[in-house]
Amino acid sequence: MSIENQLAEHRLYLLRFARLQLRNDAWAEDAVSETLLAALSKPQSFANRSQLKTWLVGILKHKVIDILRQRQREVALSDDGSDGSQELDSLVFRSDGHFAAQPADWGNPEQDLNSRQFLTILEACAEKLPPAMGRIFLMREWLEMPSEEICKELRLTQTNLYVQLHRARLRLRECLELNWFGNKPATT
Repeated sequence: MSIENQLAEHRLYLLRFARLQLRNDAWAEDAVSETLLAALSKPQSFANRSQLKTWLVGILKHKVIDILRQRQREVALSDDGSDGSQELDSLVFRSDGHFAAQPADWGNPEQDLNSRQFLTILEACAEKLPPAMGRIFLMREWLEMPSEEICKELRLTQTNLYVQLHRARLRLRECLELNWFGNKPATT
């Protein structure tokens, strides 16, 4: 199979990954196109040291970061500055700061990470995050950008960044408990 055909097989996955990161179809298309062009221009750098998909995602991560830097998008919350996080905090925590309910038993998270069903649900949960919060979470956790760089790019304080990341993790936890851990399929 030619390299072009192999790359074409991964295009839809790369596009979904880029859309999740950028939340803009045009930018995602650009990032994937640039990724595929980079892979085609230097196929010798692949050298079968990893899976082709892993190599392409590595290239795509850099392209997504480049696009975020070029666009210098600002995080825009709703007009009143509320993203519903205070309500979530009051449902998850008691007034003394402790969890209102014991977290569900998550079993073996490492095993779940190898499950395609789990990754599909995780992506769906990440897509449900409010846009500003989702962007911050994805930049930090999936693109592995340093906190200082995210703060600079999005003009956030370190404190605001950590609050947003905390709230995003709480929402993801809630979503995963509802859609995966509380309703885990029999086979993984």
